[in-house]
Amino acid sequence: MTDRREGARIVDAVAEPCAHDYPVPFAISAHDHEFEFLPDGVHRFDALLAMIERARRSLDMFYYMFQDDPAGRIVLEALVKAQNRGVRVHLLVDCFGTDAKEEFFRPLVEAGGRFAVFNPRWNVRYLIRNHQKMTIVDRELAVLGGFNISEHYFQPPEENGWADLGVVVKGPVVKDLCRWFGALSDWTENRDQQYRAIRNMVRDWDPGDGPVQFLVGGPTRIPSSWNRAVKRDLVEGSRLDMVMAYFSPPRSYRRLLRKLARRGKARLVMAGKSDNGATIAAARATYGALMRAQAEVYEFQPCKLHMKLIVIDDVTYFGSANFDHRSIRINMELMVRVESAELADKVRCMVDTMVEDSLEITPKIHNRRRGLLGGLQWLLGWMLVSVIDYTVARRLNAGL
Repeated sequence: MTDRREGARIVDAVAEPCAHDYPVPFAISAHDHEFEFLPDGVHRFDALLAMIERARRSLDMFYYMFQDDPAGRIVLEALVKAQNRGVRVHLLVDCFGTDAKEEFFRPLVEAGGRFAVFNPRWNVRYLIRNHQKMTIVDRELAVLGGFNISEHYFQPPEENGWADLGVVVKGPVVKDLCRWFGALSDWTENRDQQYRAIRNMVRDWDPGDGPVQFLVGGPTRIPSSWNRAVKRDLVEGSRLDMVMAYFSPPRSYRRLLRKLARRGKARLVMAGKSDNGATIAAARATYGALMRAQAEVYEFQPCKLHMKLIVIDDVTYFGSANFDHRSIRINMELMVRVESAELADKVRCMVDTMVEDSLEITPKIHNRRRGLLGGLQWLLGWMLVSVIDYTVARRLNAGL
């Protein structure tokens, strides 16, 4: 990957769409916040590098996956340069998701930056994964979403890059994000870290009741703020648009989706391509009941889908959480909830463009795919992803 910094934009600087844009980036203001949606990988990479370059005081970053590949090396080099010009750089990565060795990050540490690995104790390591992704610049600007620091998340669709989403956020909610990052880093860098402390962090998080909320998810016995909010909106909503990379929600959520579809309209864009065939099989296991409830189901065709985006009536959710058992009940996740009819309309227009390049799943297509073998594969995929585990599913795939 080359260093494509020319033409990068941050919220208020608008660049002309390029041929590889899919869909077209857009910006909007709402409730004293500015949001810039970057559904194109090349723009996401440009925006991330531009944010690192513009930092003057601090850079706080957490990523589930930070890889030793061309994109990862460019980002790490930019972080080292930032530290050398006096920016306080603080980088956290998840142990489970990040393949890069700690030696890879040594140049940042040698330059004076802080680096730590989120690594729960061995007996719960497999259960907890910190799936969040964030970059915070000078405690006033942030970029959130589903993308990791890895080449695949920044390549255009024609090069089989992931279709994902990054959202640049400027406004009061960034203060909540800074507060959360501080709690997260304190836990990560504490040698006496305890599983119970993580649960308490998630359980006690208060997002307030404003129109823009920073929500978190994680392994709590009671529903997290992300869990409570989306469930409440599904109960009250009458129109749903969802673009979701991994879809295998618990039974109570599937029931709410069907009820919403019956009383209103539900449109779901799922992955038609993925690095994990078991997740596609698990999603397909839910299609029949959804379509019987009159939900519209599509599978995205141009490239692999990694986006996590939900619009319920006038409320938009974006962030790191998939709509599956792990993201709803176990993983450490972050989501931003925005109440804005204008934003919801713009996001739905973006979803429209994705639907145009998706295959509509009709009962005829669904039944033809299912058969005896297809039905068994879907059941196996569901068991691997929702009962056994996502990572086991990734490794086995079982021909799915």
